[in-house]
Amino acid sequence: MTDVGRTLLVTVTGRDRPGVTAALFDALTGYDVEVLDVEQVVIRGRLLLGVLVSPGSEEAGLRAAVAAAAHAAGMDVEIASGSGDNEPRRSGRLHVTILGRPLGTAAMAGLAARIAGCGANIDRIMRLSRTPVTSLELDISGATDPDRLRGELGAEAAARGVDIAVTRAGLHRRGRRLVVMDVDSTLIQDEVIEMLAAHAGCEAEVARVTEAAMRGELDFEASLRARVALLAGLDAGVIDAVRAAVRLTPGARTLIRTLKRLDHEVAIVSGGFTQITDALVAELGLDHSAANTLEIVDGKLTGGLVGPIVDRAYKATMLEQFAATAGVPLSQTVAIGDGANDLDMLARAGLGVAFNAKPLVRRAAHAAINVPYLDALLFLLGISRDDVEDADSADE
Repeated sequence: MTDVGRTLLVTVTGRDRPGVTAALFDALTGYDVEVLDVEQVVIRGRLLLGVLVSPGSEEAGLRAAVAAAAHAAGMDVEIASGSGDNEPRRSGRLHVTILGRPLGTAAMAGLAARIAGCGANIDRIMRLSRTPVTSLELDISGATDPDRLRGELGAEAAARGVDIAVTRAGLHRRGRRLVVMDVDSTLIQDEVIEMLAAHAGCEAEVARVTEAAMRGELDFEASLRARVALLAGLDAGVIDAVRAAVRLTPGARTLIRTLKRLDHEVAIVSGGFTQITDALVAELGLDHSAANTLEIVDGKLTGGLVGPIVDRAYKATMLEQFAATAGVPLSQTVAIGDGANDLDMLARAGLGVAFNAKPLVRRAAHAAINVPYLDALLFLLGISRDDVEDADSADE
């Protein structure tokens, strides 16, 4: 291993074409250099290639050979002397994911300034998606106070109308995960109890109570029992009609399909009802589920519930139980929800994500997604749109 002292940074730019990288390394061959680092990116057909090497024993000849090779390939080249390797990248490393629809330059300027203001450095930026949202992943180093950085970026993102997530770097990102989702207004677009209430003629009353409960203004169990009581006498056959009318959130199938391909486990935990969630489990191939159960006697809803209530505390407990069953540490769990009933679950998970959530939930969560596409979660996990589409094409 070379003792890294003085180094040379070779930067090649120009129109991308096959063979440029090979030509550069071929020119370096024979000059007793060690490759210390390489970065290469192509943007709209333009290549930027940087190679950090030890200077070797014949620096003048190396410079001439590299310049000749680059010019023969129609490229511009710069060779800069310096010292040291990229050691700062090994400390305070984080991933910052930015989602925008659209993603404006003012947002990028503000976020970059906040990163610098926290004493951190942007080492690399990579686009994860262009549609349905633009998402970028920034590799950050030197973040000595991650909580401060997360707070600063969250404030800037809120002011600029974009979404942001700050996650730790390291091998864990490639590890197996458990993703646990709320159902109503998260996995699906609807509130099932309101759909049932529409058939019972009390939709407006139930909707008012639901909204207050999701804002955290009412005790969830008491509000749930009060709403379910209004359904007493409703024909159980209505459940089939509601089940058929439920609409998955855009991107839900893509999210679950991609997670399962990567051997992650996917679960739902719902303040709704097993009469609906059991069908979702079967349809989507989910691994775990928990929900409330409506009591039905003689083909009618009694207005009561059977078994334990899936409330705020129970959701967090089920997250832990699902993780233990899956053999996944809590640090590798991801929870997604929109209401106050999800707060404990979001706090307990390794990554808690507020999805188009109430303000109370957005403030408490580790990250927020405010676009109507559930598969945007994949970008927070470092999975690009190209990766998803390539996997889908391979299965066709």
